[in-house]
Amino acid sequence: MGNNKSTVSGRYIFLAGIGSFIIAVIFTLFSETFASKLNNLLLSFVFLVIIIIINIVADIVGTAVTAASHAPFNAKAAKRIEGAPQGLQLIKNADKVANIANDIIGDITTTVSGALGISIVVQIMRVGPQLDQFWLNVLLTALISVLIVTGKAVGKKISLSHPNEIIFFVGIVLAKIESITGYSPFHKRRGQRTNKRWVNRE
Repeated sequence: MGNNKSTVSGRYIFLAGIGSFIIAVIFTLFSETFASKLNNLLLSFVFLVIIIIINIVADIVGTAVTAASHAPFNAKAAKRIEGAPQGLQLIKNADKVANIANDIIGDITTTVSGALGISIVVQIMRVGPQLDQFWLNVLLTALISVLIVTGKAVGKKISLSHPNEIIFFVGIVLAKIESITGYSPFHKRRGQRTNKRWVNRE
């Protein structure tokens, strides 16, 4: 199973709180501006679906990282397989990764999807003012809840059945980003930037 030792520190909790506030403001401003300025009902629904998908995918990653095992990643990292060191670091920081994915991203996208739902109701009322706004709010809120809850339920089944595969895929994505930008969220570069893969030596 994943790492049982907590890597969460007081500094991390403080930074996570500040970061979640900033991300929430950015997401909310973007979604509200997107819905009000664009004033396109179809595109607003598309954006809502994207927000819900981000919520579900984040939950899948957050669940998978707590269930993934070190052993296969150690073996792959020893063979210099791309994405394995990054996947191993995700597992070693499972509590932080789960907090960011499930709590920060998950909660923020849930809040934003609700706010976006209200904006969509307003747009619908402009098109069909004879409709009852109260019931539109109730129905759209229920629909958003159903999509998120059902999506997360399916996602948890997948993430608990294939945790190592999911984290390995995420590790590959991180490796690609690292090879392009030279930035790693887990290791500080010492004096030089490199685009080569690194191997965990721990």
